[in-house]
Amino acid sequence: MPEHEPLIPKRGGYRKLRSFQIAQVVYDVTVRFCDRYVDRRSRTHDQMVQAARSGVQNIAEGSQASGTSKKTELKLTNVARASLEELRLDYEDFLRQRGLELWGPDDPALVRFKAKRCSSLEEVRDWAEEERRRGGAQDEHGRARTDTDFGGGANEGSSVSVGGSSSVSVGGGPCRPSYSSELVANAALSLLNLCCHFLDRQLTAQAEAFEKEGGFTERLYRTRTNRRRAE
Repeated sequence: MPEHEPLIPKRGGYRKLRSFQIAQVVYDVTVRFCDRYVDRRSRTHDQMVQAARSGVQNIAEGSQASGTSKKTELKLTNVARASLEELRLDYEDFLRQRGLELWGPDDPALVRFKAKRCSSLEEVRDWAEEERRRGGAQDEHGRARTDTDFGGGANEGSSVSVGGSSSVSVGGGPCRPSYSSELVANAALSLLNLCCHFLDRQLTAQAEAFEKEGGFTERLYRTRTNRRRAE
């Protein structure tokens, strides 16, 4: 151990963590996604938003607490990981229950999304719009690609045709299942997979550091021992 080891090391650099950066994008996307496609009065809406928020907040809180408690850092990082796993299941449920497709890792649209390395809600929205334009009026399953707009705009608050005759307003509640919701749900899942990967690595590194160096109590003992030796 270093002879002049600081009692409370530098901490709180969470904004530079890839896990935190991606979790923030997931949170922003999830808030917008739920407002567009999930009934705001439903429990699922609140749970998805809170799970996304928990991922962000617990990464930050764990990093901030690391200076005085490696145990707390590990615990909170694991809470973040568990919250994002819950959110991942919610997105998968959304797709399955509405008969939408869960894309495989080699899906062309998903490959293009990964290549974008989106770091903001706006970049995710731009990618989704590009994919709608790329496929024209319909996708390979015959679903309309432009029936809803994740980014809002002209389609928000408009009416959509149902069965070729009547129409219903989509401005006052969640939009009907659409290619847009399929696009964004799969994009969110891709971001969640990456974020969970980084959190798994983070947890492994934190556990190894804790085993090797101990926590605040061990650091306090080493500091006091070194001080006595120097006297």
